Amino acid sequence: MNLEDSNTKCFIIHLKRAHKRKSFVDDIIKNVPIDSEIINAVDGKILSKKDTDNILSYNKIYNPKYPFKINSGEIGCFLSHRKAWKKIVEQKLDAGLILEDDIRISPLTFNKAFNFSLKNIQKYKFIQFQIRKIKKKCKIIQLDNELELLQPLPTFLRTSAQLVSYEAAVELLNKTTKIDRPVDTTLQIFWKTNIICYCINPSGISDHTFEAGGSTLSNKTSSRLKISKNIKRLIYRTIIFYLSKYKKIKET
Repeated sequence: MNLEDSNTKCFIIHLKRAHKRKSFVDDIIKNVPIDSEIINAVDGKILSKKDTDNILSYNKIYNPKYPFKINSGEIGCFLSHRKAWKKIVEQKLDAGLILEDDIRISPLTFNKAFNFSLKNIQKYKFIQFQIRKIKKKCKIIQLDNELELLQPLPTFLRTSAQLVSYEAAVELLNKTTKIDRPVDTTLQIFWKTNIICYCINPSGISDHTFEAGGSTLSNKTSSRLKISKNIKRLIYRTIIFYLSKYKKIKET
């Protein structure tokens, strides 16, 4: 699928109260080669208990159990990505480019990466654009000069930028009517979502969270709690690492 005959659109997830990020949104619109639509991000800070109860499972849905309580910012982020997936389905797009509002685009590199991803999206369904050059050794799926389409195991965290096919959007919506962990960690358990997340390298995307006013997701924790969280995180990521190596998507 080429750019000129593709039915694709860019969706920029933007939190209205994050005023410093509006200039980033304007730059994204200027630099992406397709039509853009701003999605008003779900503000986790003002979610009602009813809204939270509608999406959040207070019991484990998938193994391994996520070791932390998902916070309001993470719930809002997940709901925002579900809004983007719904847009792809409702507008019957071939694919949607979903971008968060704290990234910058290097047009020359990004346009090459985007065109290469677009040619492969119907086959591979979900392609991440990571925010830094990938140094970790990954399985190479496709090559095009300096561009690599990779299959990282485990799936890389962060949802700054991704190209999502119609088929992937449908599948992810069906599998996330209830959630028990953040969106990026949900995407890691591909043996449950039925969607493997591939990755383009280099991407032409860079992260500017600090410049954009800082994270809208994190809660401050004490040093003691940080140590405990780091231990739990290490154990969880080790389990995910081994499961990612041996699990397969079930064929239906």
